[in-house]
Order: sequence, then structure tokens, then C-alpha cells
Amino acid sequence: MFIVPVSRSPSALARHFDRHFDRFFDGGFDRLAAGATPEDSRAPALDVTETDNGYSAQLELPGVNKEDVKVSIEGRLVTVQAKSSQAAEKVEGERLIHRERVLANFARTFKLPVEVNQAESGARLENGVLTLTLTKRVQPGAGQITVN
Repeated sequence: MFIVPVSRSPSALARHFDRHFDRFFDGGFDRLAAGATPEDSRAPALDVTETDNGYSAQLELPGVNKEDVKVSIEGRLVTVQAKSSQAAEKVEGERLIHRERVLANFARTFKLPVEVNQAESGARLENGVLTLTLTKRVQPGAGQITVN
């Protein structure tokens, strides 16, 4: 095992590098060592914000149609699974000489501090970004009373 010192600099370039560095060690290295192919699942980038009533989560899902996205909620656990729908079209007489875009399946599970009310939550996919609006579950009996 080795340790690499990483400074959490406030510059945008450093944050960009840190994000890719963290994502590599969050699973990319394991997939590389196991001989993974581009069709394997990838963990999409995730941002989560909180309000008094719930959470908002944004996940990057490039090349995915809304019909190919599955979101499941179980208590505090949220799971997103998606399949890229970009077809690798082969045209007669053409051959691929360079490829950077890959077809990928996406999978990400994250845990929130409070349980989510599935019935009052929603999802929207726009421009390759999945936005989840997750409503906090109100515990029965929880609340305040007026003191006289």
C-alpha cells in the first residue's frame, strides 16, 4: 500500500484533478486490474444538496434516454442504474480509426442522512443530467407542540 499526499487546493484546476483522482481509486483501478471493458458500469459524478424538506441530487448520465434509467429508493438508500443508448453505428465502407466516446452502463448508490418518501419524490433527465428531487419522510409523531 502506498500513500500519495494530495493538497485540497481551492483552485478549479485542483478540484478537477482531485475529482478524477478520487474517481480513479473509487473503482476505476479495480476495473482496470480486472480487465474491464467499456461496457462495464461506471459511477456517474454526483452532487447532493439539502433543504429543510428534502434533497436534490444531480448525476451525469451522458448518452442515456429517460426510458433507460431506473431509480429505486429504500429508506435512506438511493440507487440509480442507467444504460447508454448511443448506438455504435457501422456504415458500410467505414472503419473506426479513433474512439473516445464509449457505451457505458451507469450505476450509483448513495445513502442519505434521513429516509426518503418515495411517493413524493421525482426525477427529471435533461441534457445528460439526471436531477432527483427527494422529499424527506416525516416521522409520525415527530413535530412540535405549542407551550401555553
